[in-house]
Amino acid sequence: MRIDLASAPGSAERPNEDWVSASTPAAGGGVVVVLDGVTPPRGDDGCAHGVPWFATRLGGRLTELSGSRRDMPLDRILARAIGDTADAHRDTCDLSHVRTPQATVVMVRWDEARVEHLVLSDSVLLLQAPGGAVTAVLDDRLDRIPHVVRGSVAATDALRNAEGGFFTAAADPSVAARAVVGRTPRREVGALAALTDGASRWTDTFGQGDWAACLGVLREEGARGLIGRVRAIESDPGRPPARHKRHDDASAVYAEL
Repeated sequence: MRIDLASAPGSAERPNEDWVSASTPAAGGGVVVVLDGVTPPRGDDGCAHGVPWFATRLGGRLTELSGSRRDMPLDRILARAIGDTADAHRDTCDLSHVRTPQATVVMVRWDEARVEHLVLSDSVLLLQAPGGAVTAVLDDRLDRIPHVVRGSVAATDALRNAEGGFFTAAADPSVAARAVVGRTPRREVGALAALTDGASRWTDTFGQGDWAACLGVLREEGARGLIGRVRAIESDPGRPPARHKRHDDASAVYAEL
């Protein structure tokens, strides 16, 4: 087994709001958890702790439960972790605020028999078959919202964790039922990768290669290599900022099973 991961902040002036972990529990197999904290406009989220605190708390709980509770499917683990994280600050913070700290989620767990996955919002999971074919597991609900709507804070807030909109892990455990989940026989997965949108933009925003090429960069150059490629493209003064950000927090995990 080989696991490689990296995470880089979008700016030296702001904390990294991504959270990444990879573990090999004593029971065997492995677990990958990748979160992309959602930066609130104008810093207004009704919370005294902030997004990095939330991502760390939620990510730690997801990693623990994924390794220790093999009897629980990943959507139930996400629901439990969201509830536990909410309980940790509901007495001090306004969890009803539409921009209460939240995050996108990718979770992968494998053992000798199967590979389980969960994706919520716009982070990306790539599964590579032993023969080389790559499948992208995506939750594309945010991408379906027109850019003119996403350019308005009020319009985006109206669609956040709402029917007809998009969903993130925030304070409501029931959102876990909205995640994209699945299982694949272990023999059908040779490698996998999880990317926040700051790293996946090499493919889905900059069009430098398809998902198979992206996974190839991770295999040959590692997670730091992919992020370095993204930063080089972003630094081109002739290229307009992607998604209103020249640089975004970027994280990637690559695992050969």
